[in-house]
Amino acid sequence: MPDSLNEDGVAKGSVQLIHAVGMHARPAVKLTKLAKRFDSEIVLRVAGAGEWIDAKSIAKVMAMRAARDSIIEFEATGADAHAAVAALVALVEQDFPDAIR
Repeated sequence: MPDSLNEDGVAKGSVQLIHAVGMHARPAVKLTKLAKRFDSEIVLRVAGAGEWIDAKSIAKVMAMRAARDSIIEFEATGADAHAAVAALVALVEQDFPDAIR
């Protein structure tokens, strides 16, 4: 789903996790490395879960144990929030390619 920016300056987006074995080590490392490129505060969760997780924490992202076909929701606040959410959604949509833009 395309990301959006609400009136509070929070960028939001969601995407279906299509990786064959879900959010294990390799995709979690790629996701956190990409998140760390942005200055914004970025959190994520599996849709419907109550707790938001720091997208820049490899341990927390791996611990969320998102299964294949889960919907991952992102929220970001900060100057580059819109770009951060767009990049993270694209990464998951593309199934964590080796070349991260």
